[in-house]
Order: sequence, then C-alpha cells, then structure tokens
Amino acid sequence: MLIDHDHLIGQVQHRARLTSRGGAEVAVRATLQTLEKRISEGTYQNLRALLPQGIGDYQDSSDIDRRRSGERFSLNEFIDRVARREGMRNQDAAFHARCVLEVVDEATTGGTTTHPQGRAAGGVPATI
Repeated sequence: MLIDHDHLIGQVQHRARLTSRGGAEVAVRATLQTLEKRISEGTYQNLRALLPQGIGDYQDSSDIDRRRSGERFSLNEFIDRVARREGMRNQDAAFHARCVLEVVDEATTGGTTTHPQGRAAGGVPATI
C-alpha cells in the first residue's frame, strides 16, 4: 500500500472536484462496488489487499467466492450502475469513476489497468 485512506479520499475529492470528503467517499464506494461485480472475486480480493484499510472494505457482498467470475457488462452499464449507487447523473458519475480508478491505479502501482492487452486481469477495459 503506497498511500493511506485519507490521502486516497483527498486525491479523489481533488481530482473529481467534489466539495466534500463525504462525496469522495460515496464516489469511491460506488465505483469499487460496481468494479467488484465486473471483475472476478479473486481479482477484486487481490486489489482489495493493495488498498488502504477502509477503502477495500466497500465490498458489496458478504459471501466471498474466489471462484466467481466477473459479470460481463458494457462501459455504459458500468457508468449506469455507478450513477445509481452514487445518486448522480451519468455524466458526473463517469467523471467521478474515472478519477477514482486513476487514483486507485496509482495507489496500487498500476495494478488495476496495466495489462498487455490494455485490460486488467478479469477483463476490465483500461478505459473504465
């Protein structure tokens, strides 16, 4: 882990131009809970282990099955789901999700988007 919880939330708040830390927490939670559904459970657990304590605890389900493969859905569906969880318009949720994933990627030394085919393990397009 390269940064702590407060720094990660602060970075998201700054990049996403959110007025409160609470708004940044909501954006992070909405994005990570949606990402959790998109990638395999094992990949999510690996990512979670790299995140600051408290950030990875946003997992949406209590039943962990490392064999669960990620649910396939489009980028538009990803944004729709983040928007619903965040309670924002899709345009705002897309911007927030991008900011969250950039900060998470930096915090995990590129572990979420760096992959030879431009995809993270589990098939998440690097553009999400």
